[in-house]
Amino acid sequence: MKIIMKFGGTSVATGENIRHVVDLVAKNAKKDRVTVVVSALAGVTNSLIEVAEQAKKSDEKHIQAFTKELLNKHVEAISTAIKSKEVQKEVTQITQKTLAELEKVLTGICYVGEVTPKSRDYVVSFGERLSAPIVWGTIKDQGLETQWFTGKEAGIVTDSNFGEADPLMNYTAHLIRERLVPLLEKGVIPVVTGYIAANQDGVVTTVGRGGSDYTATILGVALEANEVWIWTDVDGIMTTDPKIVPTAKMLPQLSYQEAAEMAIFGAKAMHPRALEPVIKESIPVRIRSVFHPENAGTLITKAPDATAKEAVKAVAMIKDVAMLNVSGAGMVGAPGSYAKVFEVLGKNNINVMMISTAASEANISMIIKRGLLGRAISNLEIALLDKGGLVSEVSAEDDVAVIAVMGANMKGTLGVASRIFSTVAKKGINIRMIAQGSSELNISFVVKEKDGAAVVKAIHEEFNLDKI
Repeated sequence: MKIIMKFGGTSVATGENIRHVVDLVAKNAKKDRVTVVVSALAGVTNSLIEVAEQAKKSDEKHIQAFTKELLNKHVEAISTAIKSKEVQKEVTQITQKTLAELEKVLTGICYVGEVTPKSRDYVVSFGERLSAPIVWGTIKDQGLETQWFTGKEAGIVTDSNFGEADPLMNYTAHLIRERLVPLLEKGVIPVVTGYIAANQDGVVTTVGRGGSDYTATILGVALEANEVWIWTDVDGIMTTDPKIVPTAKMLPQLSYQEAAEMAIFGAKAMHPRALEPVIKESIPVRIRSVFHPENAGTLITKAPDATAKEAVKAVAMIKDVAMLNVSGAGMVGAPGSYAKVFEVLGKNNINVMMISTAASEANISMIIKRGLLGRAISNLEIALLDKGGLVSEVSAEDDVAVIAVMGANMKGTLGVASRIFSTVAKKGINIRMIAQGSSELNISFVVKEKDGAAVVKAIHEEFNLDKI
């Protein structure tokens, strides 16, 4: 079998963890052709984003202190993960050279006093460029043939949308096959940095936060893998957040559509866009725990589990959101009135997560990220309020949470919505907004944030999700 094994930041957080990860790789490499994808060490990407912003107003001493701290962190991981002094020395030299380059980049930002999306992508790419050689060296330390690549070197080519770049799949697949297939055929284990790619001019891009999952599925399609394994710190995708409901269960199998819904609504196990490449090729994805490798995890395939009869499979809560309400009698029967609202939000890079509107056309409610609320209100008021009488009021609620109830069998099952809303009503909790897509895989509604956990517990209990 051809397996893509992706390891997240928690999985490679320390030297001990990296050694454990490599044990898993080595075990599977005995019988399968394995390609490894790695994230940055835990916390490194966040610190790189922070230092890139600070570099605008920093001095060279602060930058040097930061790179020294980063060197110490990675050298400690190297010395723990790798036993051979010779391999330790080789990986340490790569790390020192990489950090010298990072220091130059940050010093340049310091002198220019500006961080562009292009330079930000370049800075954050160093996290994976520092972790991949350590994993490579640890595999080498076990006497296995291996070679490491950045996503750019492996052949992942994207557009120039820095920070959220999209892969050019046909060209990417051609380059990856050309560069990695000959190695796999010789029994060499490629180690590829997650998250990082390059545009057609060779300039470094990134595919979005948490994008190592995306890298893994891109490689899975290009290499025609049998399965993509996303190794993480949870056993699989759960029926809900175990912090809210301790009896939450792992879901053994999901369809691509179900998993995509759950990823979008906060399942921490996977990046929301990661399933895009594999859906067309029907390549299974498996979410597994690096700390409990004996568990098979959650298998994500084209069709839902045929043996599963439950209408509802999971319930999720999304906090850190706000409800934005736009109303006005002038919107009634006015073609393009909603389009004007969305145009204002789109121009200001404000993504709308959820929409609900009445047949009267007099108002529209939207859910957006809470941190964007001030920008959304001010721009809507400037652009639309009292301009020709279209919009008369823009209001908001910033103390809300979205509850998303999901499951493939909800489609065509009578009474699911009735049971959900009756359960909420029995708790004496008011619903502020409701939305359901035509797929019928998901019913989403809004409650006050203080009521969110109680609603999740009640729905989890009503549909016996702890019995799945």
